[in-house]
Amino acid sequence: MYTEEDLLPISALQHLLYCERQCALIHIERAWEENQFTAEGRILHEKVDAGEDFVRAGRRIARSLPLRSLRLGMSGLADVVEFGPEKGDVYPIEYKRGRSKAANWDRIQLCAQAMALEEMLGVTIAEGALFYGKTRRREVVAFDAALREETVEASARLHELVASGKTPAAHYEAKCEACSLIDLCMPELPRGKSVRKYLAAMADTE
Repeated sequence: MYTEEDLLPISALQHLLYCERQCALIHIERAWEENQFTAEGRILHEKVDAGEDFVRAGRRIARSLPLRSLRLGMSGLADVVEFGPEKGDVYPIEYKRGRSKAANWDRIQLCAQAMALEEMLGVTIAEGALFYGKTRRREVVAFDAALREETVEASARLHELVASGKTPAAHYEAKCEACSLIDLCMPELPRGKSVRKYLAAMADTE
């Protein structure tokens, strides 16, 4: 079990699984830049968070619900949580700007939210959903044993990374082009070459 002082953002799991260097830049070095994709995601979440709680068909819809798990050592906000009339009828929903992915980044973030809700409420949550802005569709996510294990392992990796205080070396991949931190990260900088020399060389080509 972790303590209150150990808590890290649940959203950092998605950063970690997308790219450990990106995660370290954000959560160790406190670096941040916005691009089109992060702006679209921020605006989507602002719209969701701005709504008020309400009741529909006997279900209470709560927005921006604070979460905490001492087991995972994580805290954050759930975009939307639906509560049914029966104890244990709890359904978290996470909003994402893009579309469904083959990788489990988003599913693990949602599972961490569910595990936090379980710990807080003393219930078991079987599934939740991801709502993607591009497709305007929900993807149902089952919180099975395999996904829960991945979530526990990811949270442990995140704590180890942050505790180390070390930012992993850059390694260029195609996904780097969509990252808002690409200019800070400089993944195409050859290893062993200084940033000053790299920038000078880039200036000579302009």
